[in-house]
Amino acid sequence: MDVRKLKRDIVFRQRLRGMDFAFHSTWGLFSPRGVDEGSRLLIEQLEVGPEDICLDLGCGYGPIGMAMGRLANKGKVYLVDRDFVAVEYAGKNVKVNRLSNCQVRLGNGFEGLATGKFNVVAANLPAKVGKELLYILLSDAKRRLVSGGALYLVSVSGLRAFIKRACEEIFGNYEKLKQGRHYTVAKAVKSRRKDRHENQGG
Repeated sequence: MDVRKLKRDIVFRQRLRGMDFAFHSTWGLFSPRGVDEGSRLLIEQLEVGPEDICLDLGCGYGPIGMAMGRLANKGKVYLVDRDFVAVEYAGKNVKVNRLSNCQVRLGNGFEGLATGKFNVVAANLPAKVGKELLYILLSDAKRRLVSGGALYLVSVSGLRAFIKRACEEIFGNYEKLKQGRHYTVAKAVKSRRKDRHENQGG
């Protein structure tokens, strides 16, 4: 086996929601040879306005955030991942696709992101992320969404019942948008009415 060849970037093109993208990836990243089914399902369901401020949480090499970058062409998109290799490749892909409204950051969840609010937060949740971390991410997402903003999630269908319970507990609502063969896309919306916790400055 030619190890030198394996170390070269994996390069592919993919059409997402009618938009063409070029991707660079590498072995060790999630779904390195093509955008995974879950991310593709999520991208199809996103409602993003042209001036929205968006966040791709756990961006990998960047397909979800880059799609939002095209949709929010007059807004801004932040792509965040705790894996420095993923961040390196997301940054490369943003440049290759000339997405000047996208910024890539290294960080764990919302940590390290400057204070500010988002219209849309999207995440492809890892199957083994752990329920404790999911609660943290959902709670942080609610706090950082504008009133009426939306959280879009895709997860393996085995997590669907837990995601539904957690969204209903934290957001007070849950909507299943798409049921794929292996994945479920869901949405939770931050109420336009301030709740008691926010009024107390939480």
